[in-house]
Amino acid sequence: MDFSGATHSLAYRRRRFLVWFPLGLTYATLYMGRYNLNVASKTMMDMFQLSKEQFGIIGTAGFWTYALSVTLNGPLSDRIGGKKAILIGAAGAAVLNLLIGLLFLNGWQTKLVVGMSLLYAVNCYFQSFGAVSIVKINSAWFHVRERGVFGGIFGIMISSGYFLAMTVGGWIMANMSWYMVFLIPSVCMATMAAVDYFLVKNTPVEAGFQELHTGDASADDADKNKPVDLSFVVNRILRNKVIMTLAVSEFCTGFVRQGLMFWFVAFLAERHAVHHGSALFSIATIGVTVGGIIGGLICGYLSDRVFQSRRPPVAFLFYLAQIASLVLLGRVSSPLAASIMIGVCCVWIFGVHGMLSGAASMDFGGSKGASTAAGLLDGVQYLASGISAMMLGRMLDSYGWGIWVWLLIPFSLAGAVLMYTLWNETPLKQQAH
Repeated sequence: MDFSGATHSLAYRRRRFLVWFPLGLTYATLYMGRYNLNVASKTMMDMFQLSKEQFGIIGTAGFWTYALSVTLNGPLSDRIGGKKAILIGAAGAAVLNLLIGLLFLNGWQTKLVVGMSLLYAVNCYFQSFGAVSIVKINSAWFHVRERGVFGGIFGIMISSGYFLAMTVGGWIMANMSWYMVFLIPSVCMATMAAVDYFLVKNTPVEAGFQELHTGDASADDADKNKPVDLSFVVNRILRNKVIMTLAVSEFCTGFVRQGLMFWFVAFLAERHAVHHGSALFSIATIGVTVGGIIGGLICGYLSDRVFQSRRPPVAFLFYLAQIASLVLLGRVSSPLAASIMIGVCCVWIFGVHGMLSGAASMDFGGSKGASTAAGLLDGVQYLASGISAMMLGRMLDSYGWGIWVWLLIPFSLAGAVLMYTLWNETPLKQQAH
């Protein structure tokens, strides 16, 4: 079977499905065990009398730990393989969520900001194995001409995670003891770790197929099967102008993405009286999922079919759409319109995130350095996430919700400008250089 292109046998496609689909479910449960903090934000602030700045500190501790960890765990995942990495991540995050839930079950009240910051940070350390392991594994299974579609799939994984975290988590908050929002994800992550152990294979060769010639930045390297070392990281990743520009763009994405996701539950409750368990809250949280899926699919289709597998042009258009949707979110006065606009914003935010972290990282990092590149992009994104959680918490305490979206828009604009500078870049062009 010739795997030099993007046409595969039915047996190959079926076996590949048994790799990426369990990984996608695992990633969704990891989100459930990370963004449960967002779901519980209003409840925790009210119950423990925390200011937005104090709650932002907890988020920042996790985001910055994730940012540092993912840049280190990217090269580690390239060395040990994606399967080991996803198992470490899912099992570790399951244990931390179990611990947090049990502490609240037993009436934890004292030194909450310090203690929760530490526990959430360790949780985010294990969470950081998620994206890099998935990108690593799928870089061996998907040809470059298919990766726009995979970027869409990656966006669906993210959106499914938000569905579990926000919609299912919201139902848990409305109908069960609130700390169950930590305990239930723990069980889900442990279950998916067991499934991955039996189903996931790092490469087509491990599953009995021929090696796929991926057509990416490392496809023709003579040493592509050698372990990633410091020289590779410096010369092929850190000195790559395209990857570094993508990293700055993902910083912008991270500020906007978490600036919206970390605070929209409190925004809807305080600005529009939309609370857990209400129909409007369900519209908002389902909108996050549906918007992310739509954005991922549109982004992937346009990239592969319209722009010949170039990622920056689509990202440019989606950054501009972010600006328009954020302006509308800030101006609407109706609770229904505000709930709907949360999902509309997610179309453009998740679309560009899935495209850059899920597809462009594989393209320009190559199958050899996919985890390293994804770790860099995800790391700077969560560096920005930590800044947005803490800075926006302080600003919102001082000035209220009127300035919220206007603090996000400059980052969308900066992302659009950066993507415009990469308009015609492709992995093959990088190889020619």
